[in-house]
Amino acid sequence: MSITSKSATARYRYHPNAYQFVFAALRYTQQQLGRAAESAGDDDAHISGPELLYGICDLAQEKFGLMTLSVFRNWGVRSTDDFGRIVFELIERGEMRKTDRDRLSDFFDVYDFDAMFDRGYRISTARAFQA
Repeated sequence: MSITSKSATARYRYHPNAYQFVFAALRYTQQQLGRAAESAGDDDAHISGPELLYGICDLAQEKFGLMTLSVFRNWGVRSTDDFGRIVFELIERGEMRKTDRDRLSDFFDVYDFDAMFDRGYRISTARAFQA
């Protein structure tokens, strides 16, 4: 997935913050994987559905911590499937691009939210013990 420069004013299925978060997670994931759009061509900056979902996971844990599930539920996002629907809605609106290989099904059941954001959440103590 990659971002286009269009901005839409139409109504969305999910909370507007969910769409903004997907754009932020796309940029975050591109940077984490060394595929920043500014320094690469469209194909080189491409992020697959599962890569984006794990970027969403990492960014959500950084930004929201243990509140991630509550934030996502407030946005109407209950599973990775919902993030796929957001991405493909953005593609349909011309705000994001895809390749011929990208499918909505790439986002289905990639990980369980409760396992990832609740039971699997770990608080890093690295900063607490730095000198």
